[in-house]
Amino acid sequence: MQAKRPASKNQDDSKVNSQDASQSRRAFLKATAASFALGGVFSGCHELNLRKWFDKDEVMRQKVRSAIRGEEGHSRLIGDYIKIAESTLGYIKVQGVGFVHSLEGTGEDPPASPLRKRLLDDLRLEQIKDPNTMLRSPDTCLVVVTAYIPPIVRKGDKMDVEVTLPDGSQAKSLAGGWLMPCLLSEHALLEGQVREGSNIGIAVGPILVNSLTNSESKSSAGLKKGVIPGGGRYTGDDRVLTVAIRNDYRTVRMSTTIADRIGHRFYDYDRGGIQRKLCEAKSNAHLELVVHDRYRDNYPRYLQCIRHMALTETPVEKHMRMQQLEDAIQFGPTSQKAALQLEAAGPDGIPVLKLGLASKSPEARFRSAEALAYLGNGDGVEILKESAAQEPAFRIYSLAALAAIPNSDSAEALRELMDHESLETRYGAFRALSTMSPNDPYLNRLDMKGDFSLHLIDSETEPFIHITRNKKAEIVLFNDEQRFQLPMFVRASSKILVQGNPSADGIVIKRIAPGEETQTLEVSARVVDVIEGATELGATYADIVQMLVQAEQQHNLPGEIAIDKLPKPGRVYHRTPEDLGNNSAGDASTVPIGNDGLMPNLFEELPNKPILPTSKPPAGKADKAAAGGPNSFEVL
Repeated sequence: MQAKRPASKNQDDSKVNSQDASQSRRAFLKATAASFALGGVFSGCHELNLRKWFDKDEVMRQKVRSAIRGEEGHSRLIGDYIKIAESTLGYIKVQGVGFVHSLEGTGEDPPASPLRKRLLDDLRLEQIKDPNTMLRSPDTCLVVVTAYIPPIVRKGDKMDVEVTLPDGSQAKSLAGGWLMPCLLSEHALLEGQVREGSNIGIAVGPILVNSLTNSESKSSAGLKKGVIPGGGRYTGDDRVLTVAIRNDYRTVRMSTTIADRIGHRFYDYDRGGIQRKLCEAKSNAHLELVVHDRYRDNYPRYLQCIRHMALTETPVEKHMRMQQLEDAIQFGPTSQKAALQLEAAGPDGIPVLKLGLASKSPEARFRSAEALAYLGNGDGVEILKESAAQEPAFRIYSLAALAAIPNSDSAEALRELMDHESLETRYGAFRALSTMSPNDPYLNRLDMKGDFSLHLIDSETEPFIHITRNKKAEIVLFNDEQRFQLPMFVRASSKILVQGNPSADGIVIKRIAPGEETQTLEVSARVVDVIEGATELGATYADIVQMLVQAEQQHNLPGEIAIDKLPKPGRVYHRTPEDLGNNSAGDASTVPIGNDGLMPNLFEELPNKPILPTSKPPAGKADKAAAGGPNSFEVL
């Protein structure tokens, strides 16, 4: 009989430890259970309520599942689940301290200030040996330079520049001044100090003072402010649009579903020819959206289209929706939303939109033609041309849509609209054609030594001259055979005199400047010949504008001058009986078409867009600047 081996001390210890561990686990479980039980009784900042947290998360996931399935009570359109971030649609304000020369005695030696110190530092970086001597000249002055970086800007894009004398400046005028290259950066006021970000822009060029082109013409204040159209160049990273998911639908599944849906509809190709989706989910809360090239000049339309995309739907559901839209596209009050949904559907929406072109409703025909244009289909070109010519409320959107169709029919329609009696229609058509096809021979572009462009339009209607203060330095002569009416005596700057005698039937242009030999040119009285001659003698864009404005004031021009004469959004449309159909009592008889927020950026003007606040630190380095004072950025 085998004897039992006596238990060792280690075995006894193991049993004891095992028993202790079991007791400890039981004690822990009891304590945990008690804590959950007491959690419903006791309240305070240490309350343990995990069930509530998990329930809330599960409710959100269930809402997302229901929305994606298209269950009752949930919208079928993407727009009801997203919001375009305000930070992505606003302009970014950038500023710099600039140096202006060629003022001919109207400048000043700026007093000691943080701005003067900043300018001296910048001039020394440019290896200018004695910047103080330059600043003392009455032909120079210090200015504050401001630009506004628009949404969807790309590196290298041009932007308008504002030039202003700082508060307290004794300089009399910026007329004739030229801004030397000036770096632009974002600034923010933090803890009583101005913080400066990285340089993301540069500005340079001749200054067009406000007194020449707006209501300040009778005030000395108009001489102390000016613009350089297209005088800035963006040097930062491309700006993209940010789309936020609604708080109660913020899950990874929802963000990826929306991104995939948008990316399936809108895409382009990289340099290797690989398809690239234009929407990417960056988190459960937001997406990044790149604007498709067809909407590059009307990105508000792009956002409208995306909002009207279906989140998910089966082929049967899509077929039923198309049948409903086929009815809705025929009547004015329902045609806008129907057209946007059909545009959002892509090529599948084209057949239904073509049915809308035959509607009796002018509003429905316009909406259908507009949507077809952004689908790359030109069947509605004639309707868009008719809408631009006959209905002011449709004009701006018709012209923008024509610019989105790069074909010969659209180009011909825009050429014909340049003979319209309305000045805004004529120049609006020019802007659309020059954007769609910059090298179109009809535009007859002449580069005036790189300073501005001159266009000669062979127009048979009333002659007029168009000048721009925004986007680019440009002069357009509608009727290229316009001639100055003599006698005439005007100036293109203080150095260039333009004089015409009716007996000679020609014009003499002279450049008279201290220290220079007098230069003389004799040209015909044709406006284009005089502009070319004055430019050859050194006149800038601002000088030519001065000459033309003086000539108009003296009645030396055969027509009028228009400045930034563009169609506007938000005009009221008076619906016809055909628009209302059988529901004339239920829908508004007048309706605004669009608004400032839906203005195509092809025609946009800065005051119509929000400026982003600068209370947050700007991107890039955060250098200290001087605290608040009369010449600090935060008070400009």
